[in-house]
Amino acid sequence: MLPRHCYLISLICCLSANATAQHAGYLDDWLSKWDHAHAYTRAFAEAMPDNLYDFRPTDEEMSFAHQLEHMVRNMTWLANSYFGADPFPVELPREGSNPPRSKEELLALLDQAFAYVRQAVADTPPEAWDEQVDFFAGPMSRRKVSWLLFDHLTHHRGQLVVYLRLNGITPPRYVGW
Repeated sequence: MLPRHCYLISLICCLSANATAQHAGYLDDWLSKWDHAHAYTRAFAEAMPDNLYDFRPTDEEMSFAHQLEHMVRNMTWLANSYFGADPFPVELPREGSNPPRSKEELLALLDQAFAYVRQAVADTPPEAWDEQVDFFAGPMSRRKVSWLLFDHLTHHRGQLVVYLRLNGITPPRYVGW
């Protein structure tokens, strides 16, 4: 018969292995969803003709190009600030201070930003996901910050739907998963 501490060690090992497996499943789902969000967002950027990238519905709103740059700026900031990624390798001017990039440049920038975030999230150790971080909206876990990455993209893609429709362009078909 084994000593009691052996049973306790076995139980701890089983629980730890289960938690690691659960995180791996969650991370796989998250990364799959991120890849779909990338393709879906890129489809919006591709749908708008280059000559309409400076389109803005009103003077107060961002242009189509600025919307995309804003999305890149937010996702790379979150990855750098909350997932420990090295600084994003592309210099992004202060919000709204730059002339819009070309369609080709923005497509490349989107691809780079999505890959950057994907790597940062994939490299985050399982135990760090539930750590509380200081966020401007109050303390929250990195897991919640990861959800914000999707929410922010969804918010701005919704605006891009309107930009496309106002120009007589049918937006890409919805992609959820």
